[in-house]
Amino acid sequence: MSWNPTLDPGCPDDVGADAIETLIVPRARDLGDFEVRRALPAPKRQMVGPFIFFDQAGPAEFLTGQGVDVRPHPHIGLGTVTYLFRGDFHHRDSTGADQVIQPGELNWMVAGRGVTHSERTSATARSGPSSLFGIQTWLALPDAHEDTTPSFEHFGKQTLPVIEDDGVSVRLILGNAYGETAPATMLSETFYGDVTLAAGRRLPMPDDHEDRGIYIVDGSISIAGQDFEAGQMMVFRPGDRITVAAGDRGARIMILGGETFSGPRYIWWNFVASSKERIEQAKAEWRAERWGQGRFDLPVDDRHEHIPVPA
Repeated sequence: MSWNPTLDPGCPDDVGADAIETLIVPRARDLGDFEVRRALPAPKRQMVGPFIFFDQAGPAEFLTGQGVDVRPHPHIGLGTVTYLFRGDFHHRDSTGADQVIQPGELNWMVAGRGVTHSERTSATARSGPSSLFGIQTWLALPDAHEDTTPSFEHFGKQTLPVIEDDGVSVRLILGNAYGETAPATMLSETFYGDVTLAAGRRLPMPDDHEDRGIYIVDGSISIAGQDFEAGQMMVFRPGDRITVAAGDRGARIMILGGETFSGPRYIWWNFVASSKERIEQAKAEWRAERWGQGRFDLPVDDRHEHIPVPA
């Protein structure tokens, strides 16, 4: 797609440094085979719009035969988003979905009242040395959709809208921004995009969403005269016009946000809910292991193991 007038930076530097409401330095977590950097939830910020969990997975390198094996595990009250820069994941879930995701594609799974899924490096990738690098995030579901029927959608790279200007590229993963709408079914107002900026190029943040944030994947950016490096997340004050400028090496960033939730969400293990009671019910049902007789079942072709409820 050619130049989009909504990418015009306008007057980008007329906001103060306090336009950044929260600066988040993600916590590193070692998962054995690879490391993740967790930006959300953070001590000073639980959510950005509906986004309640945000992990950078990798970059990691694997020898032949190695890979990631995330065994079947449950979710309630959220939608999971998998988006990769390198590598692949073989996704299976209890809706019957069986999908290998490649870089630039989207897996969007709505857990609703309860779903189980696994994510593993594909057999094809294990046939030789491989790598993994991507972002996994959860979106909390609004009250009216917490008990919705679980669903899964996959969208290939060519189906996601791309907005381009000279040295600026935005692949819209979810929601709406810059006059475009991504194809995945959304249950709340949101936007989520993969942005590449050449050195010195500028990008205005969407100004039609209440909550807005940026995560720097690679390179560096400046905002209102402040410089920020890869591995940081910024959350902006509502209503301010914000423009991002890439540093000398360019930048790759994820932009995210949407409507602020009316109330907090409880989060425990893989469960997100508007009440503690919902989480306790889900814990009890997963612990009972009555597959297919309640809210949880196991993926059809991945039933030989699962992750138990943490102690």
